[in-house]
Parts: sequence; C-alpha cells; structure tokens
Amino acid sequence: MAYNPNENAESLESWVMTKVDEWNDYYRQEYKEKFEKYERKWRGVWDESDRGNGPKKERSQIISPALQQAVESSVAEIEEATFGRGSFFSIRDDIKVPEAPPQGASEQELQEFGMKQQKAEIEKNNILYLKSKLSSDFEKAKIRQNVGEVLINAAVYGTGIAEIVVDSLTEVTMAEGMVDGIQQQGIMTEDRAIIKIRPIKPQNFKIDPAAVTIEESIGVAIDEFVSPHSIELLQEQGVYLPGDLAIVAYGEDDLDKVPNAMKQPANKVRLTKYFGLVPRELLDKFNGLPDEDEMEVALEEAVEMMPEVESAEAEIGPKYIEACIYIANGATVLKAQENPYYLKDRPVVAFPWDVSPGEFWGRGVCEKGMNSQNALDTELRARIDALALTNAPMMAVDASKMPRGLRSQEEQGGGIPIAPGKTIMTNGNPREVLNPLSFGQVESNTFVQAEALQRMVQMATGAIDSAGIPGSINGEATAAGVSMGLGAIIKRHKRTLVNFQDSFLIPMIKMSACRYMQFDPEKFPVKDYKFQVTSTLGIIAREYEVTQLVQLLQTMGNETPLYPLLIQSIIENMNLSNREELITLIEQAQQPDPQAQQAAMAQAEAQMGMVMAQTQGFLAAAEESTTRAEKNRVETAAIAPKVENDRIKARAAAEKVDKELDQEVKGELALLDARINEQKVRGNLINSLKQ
Repeated sequence: MAYNPNENAESLESWVMTKVDEWNDYYRQEYKEKFEKYERKWRGVWDESDRGNGPKKERSQIISPALQQAVESSVAEIEEATFGRGSFFSIRDDIKVPEAPPQGASEQELQEFGMKQQKAEIEKNNILYLKSKLSSDFEKAKIRQNVGEVLINAAVYGTGIAEIVVDSLTEVTMAEGMVDGIQQQGIMTEDRAIIKIRPIKPQNFKIDPAAVTIEESIGVAIDEFVSPHSIELLQEQGVYLPGDLAIVAYGEDDLDKVPNAMKQPANKVRLTKYFGLVPRELLDKFNGLPDEDEMEVALEEAVEMMPEVESAEAEIGPKYIEACIYIANGATVLKAQENPYYLKDRPVVAFPWDVSPGEFWGRGVCEKGMNSQNALDTELRARIDALALTNAPMMAVDASKMPRGLRSQEEQGGGIPIAPGKTIMTNGNPREVLNPLSFGQVESNTFVQAEALQRMVQMATGAIDSAGIPGSINGEATAAGVSMGLGAIIKRHKRTLVNFQDSFLIPMIKMSACRYMQFDPEKFPVKDYKFQVTSTLGIIAREYEVTQLVQLLQTMGNETPLYPLLIQSIIENMNLSNREELITLIEQAQQPDPQAQQAAMAQAEAQMGMVMAQTQGFLAAAEESTTRAEKNRVETAAIAPKVENDRIKARAAAEKVDKELDQEVKGELALLDARINEQKVRGNLINSLKQ
C-alpha cells in the first residue's frame, strides 16, 4: 500500500506528513549533498566526485587528514572547556540565611525568625541535593558521552541536535533483612524515571525552512529509519498504539510521483516523530473527541441551560495545540497526544557551531575549511601521480627487436614483464630496444605549497594542535606572533562555547530537571531553579595560560604573597590525577597557624615597645637640647647691650686721652675690641643653632 499525502487530507497523519515531506524536500535540495561531502572529508573517504574535471584526471585517491584533525581538535577544545573540571553545571544560590534575630525581639518575632532561618536552610539543602542528584543521574545516563557525539555532529555538519527522552531505569542495590528470624542478604530493585539525551544526525532532523529556532517553528520532526522490533516492543508495552507496520510509505514507483519522498531501505520502518503545533480539531478527531461544530452546539446548549457559561468561544480553545505525534511509515499513527510536559516545551535542543545569520543551520568546521581542503587534496594527488611517473616511468619499446613470446604477450595486452631482478630477452642492444621516458623530478616547492594550504585549513577553521602552535600561526614562531595568534584562536573557540552553553547545555539541563520533577517528584524538589554552566578554559587556552603563569612565577621569590596563588592557578589548569588534593593542601598551607599567629603578635608587641621607648628617649633629648638653646639665646641677648655700652664708653675715653696714652694702652684697646667682636660672633652662632 502506498501512502499519498493528498488522500485523506483531513486526517492527522496526512497533515503532519505533508509538512514533514515538504521540509525533507527542502533538505534534499539545499543540504543533502553538502552534508554527504562534509562527512566524507571528515572520515577521509574518497569519492568519484573528488576527482578533477580536467582532461588529465588524478589517479591517486588520497584525502588529507587536515580537516579531520581540525574537527577533532576543535571538539576536544569544547569538551575540555565543558567537562575539564568534573562538574559542568551549578544552581544559582542567592538564598541568604539570617544569622541572628534583631535585638529586643518579641517571642513572636523570634518564632518568625526561626521559621525564616529554617526555610532558608531547607532551600539551600534542596539546591545541594538537586545538584548532587542530577550529577549522579547524568553520569548514569552517559550524558557526557552523548554530548560529545552532539559536538562532533555540530563540528562536521554545522548544527548539533539532541532529543530529550524520558526512559525507565531499574536500579539494583544490595540489601539485608530478617527472613524467618535469620539475617539474609539479597538485592532490591526499584523502577524509576531517568532522562537521557539521544544525539540526532542533522540528516534526520526536519524543520520549517523559514524558522531560525526550534521554538519559533510551527513544529520539528525527527525522521529516521529504525528496526521493526524496536517499535513492536513498545507496542507490546502499551507505549505505542497497535498498528500494522507492513505498510510501505513509498514504493519504487511512487518516488517519481512524489519527488520529496524518502526511499525506504529493506527491513526498516520509517519512524517520524513530530513535535509542534497541530490543528486541535484533527487531534480531537483522532482521539475520538467531538469536533469543533459539535463542541459549539454543545456549548450553546449549555449556555441556554446554565447562564454562568458566558462564552462558548473561550471554551473551545485555540485553533492549534502543542502535540507529540509518532507515525510509522507515513500512515500508521503510533502516538498522538497533547504535549504532556509541564512547560509545554518541545523535547529537542539544538545549537549552531557558528551562527549563520537568519538561518537555523549553522556553519561547522568542515564548511569553513572545505575549499582549502579541496585545494590541498588536489595538490597531494597531483604530487603522488607525478612521483609515480618519476619512480616508475613509462617505457618506449622497439617491438621489432623483442622476442616473439613477449610480442604476443604485448599484443594480448599483457605488456612487458618488468620487475626487479627480471631478465628480458632482446634481439640486439637493450638500449636500442627499451628506452624509459623521463618526466623530470618533482619540484620541491610543491611541499612548501602543501604546507601553505594546510595552514589555510587551520586559519579557516581556527583549529590547531598545541604541538604545532609556533609554526601554525602565520608561520611565525616569535613570542609576540604566538601570543597574538593564540588570542584570536581562543576567542573563536569561546564564541562556539557560548553558543553551545546558551542554546544547548543550559536548556538541556533545565529540561532534564523539569522532567525529573514531573515524573519523580518524591526525589526531586519542585521549584523553578536557575541553572548555570561552570565552564573553564579549553586545552589550548589552558596550556597557554600555564606557560604565562610559569614565566611570571620565575620572576618572583618564594616569600612573595602572590607565589602560592600562582602555584594554585598552575595546578588548576593542569590535567593531574591528584589535582584536587594538591589544591586542598595549598589552601590549608595558606590558612594561619593559631600558635604561630600568637607568637608573631607577641613579637610584634615587643618590637613596638622597644620602638616606643627609643622614641621617648629621642623626644626627651630633643626637649633638653631645645631648653639649653633657649637659655643661651637669652644670655646672649642680655650680654650684647652691656658690651656695646662698655665699648662706646671706652672709645670716648680713648679719644679723650689719646694723645696721653702710650703704645701699651692702645694695644689693650685693640684687644678689648677683639673680645667684643668675638662676643657678637658667638651670639650670632647661638641664634643660628637655635633656628
């Protein structure tokens, strides 16, 4: 039976499949060929389409691993930045626990304070419990491994996609108990919900071409081929509705009639999961509910009988409703229900490796480096072909001088049996019979050209190995060149990291937490928590930072206060098995010793006492010196006028008796003048010392 979307257009499955097939047709026209080429280049698989189109096509089929290395190193950088420190998420904790009640509080206020304190402590404990529980369940669900696959898809195809799946887990634990008065050991089993993420290849994901995000699209679909037993098992468990899986969506004849159809492989079932808006009328009709007309009639009758029913239109509901529709082979509905989740969110998360403005599909590592990779592959294949002609050149043969047996072999297409140690019989001089055609040597500049093309791949993708950093950044090995190049590379990785965290990681954690709260509320406290990502530096960034820290450490002594902090930063950025223990020891060493602290305080007090005593001695000596200087100043000021009067009187008397005095008296007068001058000089000196 062939499914035709034009038939039964009023059915739910036809409405869904019409949209999915339209989106699939857009994918085939715009992305199918690109995605296939990206995957081949990443895997290193040669295809006939890789051969040159010139008159002389390459014979070699080599594919350079440059793009493969770029993908793997870029993914490793993001993985290390996300999971390098163990725990990759946290919960915002802005709860403040009151420390002490207000002074003079009444008994009622004390009770209220105690209740607030208890409530805050409970909320803090809930946050710690939820983080621990989520981390444990994420480990059981292999979240890290699945996220790594999503990152690889994003790097190769440009967009990473995952489905949030609610599954069941049977936990088995050891237990002890009393049975008939005897202590017995055994096991306990518990069935509970577990949230997993399932990586989705972009080839199997369909979305409205006009949509930029999953939320703004009318819907999204996961369209893939699965084994029949996986569906039959869920049908037996009652998860899927019973139905015939032998219906083939499209046969070979239908592919020409319906160009957007998917060719179904043998022994496979096309499973289409649609998450998004559907006409409410079609969903109600499928579930056996009355249609819109019947609802309107029923509501009008209710209005007549019950006046409190004001509006029939409000009771009918919106035209479209969020739903989850599962369809097998384009015709058999396996599940059709309104979105069952609390937040009515679609269980799909996606992020672009690098944003392409106005488009849902992003730009990956393969797309960025594809042109340079093609040029590099062409260069390598041409060189290998040239080496083959150089090492094993073609031979020109004079067929008339060859033995008859060899001529017959050559006529039959066997050619000349040339091999190491092979003896060839000729009729005449072998140099006249066999003549190799020389094509020269392979130029050495081809190797330089290949290295330049490889650097172009690294420049286009922003991915390099840490071992090849110095020679990969613009061909410069200087410290300045390496620093500038690494800075640009790290920024490009940070941009991808932001896309991954904001568009994928945080929504995935929030969805998983909400699913746990909904399906296992006994173990997960229900509240609107704010999740944060605890990312670190990537591999290249961390190695670069360690190098800078070591250089800074070499310029400081052991007694420098920054020395322990630098040591701690270096250890945090290194991949050591006992990293946490070393950090703990450093933190303990930085904590002050109480006894040593008391001894240091006593020593400081003693030194302060000595300094104060010396200061008091200096102040006393200075005061004594000041007093003595003031006394000398006063005495000098009193002596000066008396000496001046004596000098004036003596000079008058000398003038009066000048003629009568002899040479001895004149000498005494001169001596008196010298003493007076000496007293003046001494007085001036004392004044100067005082100042």
